[in-house]
Amino acid sequence: MRTDYCGNINASFVGQTVTLCGWVNRRRDLGGVIFLDLRDREGIVQVVYDPDLEDVFATANKVRNEYCVQLTGLVRARPEGQINKDMSTGEIEILGKELTILNKSAPLPLDFNQENSEEQRLKYRYLDLRRPIMSERLKFRAKVTGAVRRYLEDNGFLDIETPMLTKATPEGARDYLVPSRTHKGRFFALPQSPQLFKQLLMMSGMDRYYQIVKCFRDEDLRADRQPEFTQIDIETTFLDADGVMAITEDMIRGLFNDLLNVDLGDFPRMTYAEAMRLYGSDKPDLRNPLVFTDVAAIVKDVDFKVFSGPANDPKGRAVTICVPGGAELSRKQIDDYGKFVGIYGAKGLAWMKVNDIDAGLDGLQSPILKFLNEDVAKALLEVTNAKNGDILLFGADSYSVVTESMGALRLKLGEDLNLLQGEWKPLWVVDFPMFEEVDGEMYALHHPFTSPRDLTPEQLAADPANAISNAYDMVLNGCELGGGSVRIHDQQMQQTVFNILGIDEEEARSKFGFLLDALQYGTPPHAGLAFGLDRMVMLMTGATSIRDVMAFPKTTTAACPLTDAPGIASAEQLQELAIASTVTDEQDNA
Repeated sequence: MRTDYCGNINASFVGQTVTLCGWVNRRRDLGGVIFLDLRDREGIVQVVYDPDLEDVFATANKVRNEYCVQLTGLVRARPEGQINKDMSTGEIEILGKELTILNKSAPLPLDFNQENSEEQRLKYRYLDLRRPIMSERLKFRAKVTGAVRRYLEDNGFLDIETPMLTKATPEGARDYLVPSRTHKGRFFALPQSPQLFKQLLMMSGMDRYYQIVKCFRDEDLRADRQPEFTQIDIETTFLDADGVMAITEDMIRGLFNDLLNVDLGDFPRMTYAEAMRLYGSDKPDLRNPLVFTDVAAIVKDVDFKVFSGPANDPKGRAVTICVPGGAELSRKQIDDYGKFVGIYGAKGLAWMKVNDIDAGLDGLQSPILKFLNEDVAKALLEVTNAKNGDILLFGADSYSVVTESMGALRLKLGEDLNLLQGEWKPLWVVDFPMFEEVDGEMYALHHPFTSPRDLTPEQLAADPANAISNAYDMVLNGCELGGGSVRIHDQQMQQTVFNILGIDEEEARSKFGFLLDALQYGTPPHAGLAFGLDRMVMLMTGATSIRDVMAFPKTTTAACPLTDAPGIASAEQLQELAIASTVTDEQDNA
């Protein structure tokens, strides 16, 4: 039906007759001459109709925005003064000779010339995706997946599919359950990741596996979360952490170089402990120059209990952030930042403006100066390397409250004060703790199949709280692009981890018997990593939400306005599945 795409027509086509198909992006009637801007996936081209061809001109006169049409015309160069340098087709136009209306369009429920609500955009997603910015994002996503496949296949990885209907595994979020009709009262779970299956593939001798795969997690949503999302899943045999990191770093560096013409360079490495000490985050944005300075040793003896209390508490923390030029902040701005950290549990935000270092206490401005002597103030200025015109912002509370609240404040200050330096800042975060303790119980920081680093099962059991995992996360601009680990390949070590997590042998056998059995039969050392494809494309395209790089995403309440999913199952369907619903008609209509 067409000879080429609209966006591909350029000066090299001048003098040729082309046939194009697409949608009318805009129609203009300029004193007897009709201009149609025709749009398809590849771009927009201008088509001109004059009254000389009466029948064709009459058809052009009927056309309206978003009509789907087919046209044939002669490509000609635009006059010098009419060239549009902002368009790839801006040097030419098409003199229309034929025009067929393939389908009319009703008035659109979306206004392409202004912002529409996200609810409307998702309800009419097929129209929203016609917008060039959305089309470009999906085209870019396809380029990313294509490049990933080529790289991995060139490096010996096999694309192998794993089941969607499986058994629940502890990945840290609620599972989506699927009832079984043939096994009444039993349920499949949609996979939160293919973790166990990719380990089994390594036990099977597949050596190198990858998959671009859907994963499902029933969790509270935000801008970079969806109930169904896509992972680039990678697993290898006989490669250690360094080997996996080298391959995947090379892949990501190649993606950015080929698709964005960006050289990410070598990725620095940072331990988890260092990231939390300096940035209060295990995915620090290195474009932001602000860092934490721990000041507990300096303020532990001051009369100000807000400082000295946490400074003397083994589970407390006292830090400051020195903000260059921050002395210009108004009291209202500082108070607003105090309210901001309150969102994360902080009781307030102490501050100290540095007006004149040489003047000692007289050169400082702060409500807390009455609690500090000259030596403490001097030590704070020295340890932070503060300069005239700076401000020190303090956080003192439990370790978790200070780390989370001041980490969030650091990011907000970086954005508000335009402190970000450089466009792209990648790094690896390594040496994560194996476990975290919550209310006296141990939980796996990553997942229970992650191997500890340089420990025997006996050593791990003796001191699990201080165990370091053989795990690694790739971080870019404060976002976790992907994470992985060396896996446990020894049955005794796997059972030891289960024991620490409170999973006894009977429960472990019930949930993971197939894995424990497989570990008996010559399981090789193996390691892997999974990237969040949606998040990666979001960063690379400059989108602010992963919903803008997915074709048909859900809302923040995990619903689909387009299809009205989730829907109601009929009584017959529920009966066939041996399921009874406890939701009443009133609750369903609420």
